[in-house]
Amino acid sequence: MDGVPEPHTGWTFLTNHARVLAAIADNHSARIRDIAAHCRLTERAVQKIIADLEQDGYLSHTREGRTNTYRIDPGKVLRHPAEAGLTVASLMSLLVQDEAARATTSATRGLPHGAT
Repeated sequence: MDGVPEPHTGWTFLTNHARVLAAIADNHSARIRDIAAHCRLTERAVQKIIADLEQDGYLSHTREGRTNTYRIDPGKVLRHPAEAGLTVASLMSLLVQDEAARATTSATRGLPHGAT
């Protein structure tokens, strides 16, 4: 099937919700198609995740012509008790900063992140 990302097996450190939120933090007017490709999810999965995030107040959007512009509530506290007191802003600062560093490292050195 075209447009369907390769499935991933095994566990990961981040949830798909965190990945989608980080992709939106990186580009507040990203299309669902682009978010899905970046996160290796289906467009339908991204739509559901965005709906979850909006329902719980982590995310909102405004329609500008044919484009959605998303707004993340940076002060919203993470849901799990183990992260009590941590905000979305603290999580996004780690993820978005790492993504930028990864892109810079790969581009300047021609190596995957972490390779020496």
